[in-house]
Amino acid sequence: MCDNIMISVKDVTREYVMGTQIVRALAGINLTVRRCEYISVMGPSGSGKSTLFNMIGGLDSPTSGEVLIDGMQIKQMNQKQLAYVRCKKIGYIFQTFNLIEALSALENVMLPLSLGGMSDEKAVIRAREMLNHVSLSGYERHRPSQLSGGQQQRIAVARALANQPSILLADEPTANLDLKTGEDLIAFLKSLNETLHITVVTATHDHKMLAASDRVIYLEDGKIVDIKSKNELSISFGEVDGQIH
Repeated sequence: MCDNIMISVKDVTREYVMGTQIVRALAGINLTVRRCEYISVMGPSGSGKSTLFNMIGGLDSPTSGEVLIDGMQIKQMNQKQLAYVRCKKIGYIFQTFNLIEALSALENVMLPLSLGGMSDEKAVIRAREMLNHVSLSGYERHRPSQLSGGQQQRIAVARALANQPSILLADEPTANLDLKTGEDLIAFLKSLNETLHITVVTATHDHKMLAASDRVIYLEDGKIVDIKSKNELSISFGEVDGQIH
């Protein structure tokens, strides 16, 4: 089950026009991610982490090259097919949570379920289950502004998991969290990876994420400059050896 390829990125470039300049955010990325892997993508700001994240998630299109999700080529999908993949196959956790302030915690989690065609009755049941799964039972009616950063992040996780995706994409998921809450989130993502066999891809600066990762992908200037497996990383007391310097 966990041996086949879930994500394939082939010769992907992404260029943006800024005034009279062309900025190459990705410069020929090749990467395969197996089903059930936990991958962390690291690199300095501007290295292309979030751009690669957007390519894999179908949130942006490559200038050249191709991205395949579970064998399906994203750029050949029509809008309906792409919407299905975004809604059903991929769960997104964004750095800024992207919760809708006018909606309650329950309604935020229900949103992808409703967009996916689930009836309101079933969506309520499923959303309650997901909030319980992230230890937020009793907070269904709270709006995001009434919750702590950690609680908001857990709602974002519940929403991302609502449609039972096979891939979870997390863009800097611990960036806005305190140390303890960040550690709890990493442990939770790893447990989802191990128990539900969800493929996890994170874009991160957080070295704590490395202990949970099967492989770490290092980016610089839009290129992969190193890939290290877990056994090539020496991790102890919050310090990480085996990185590129």
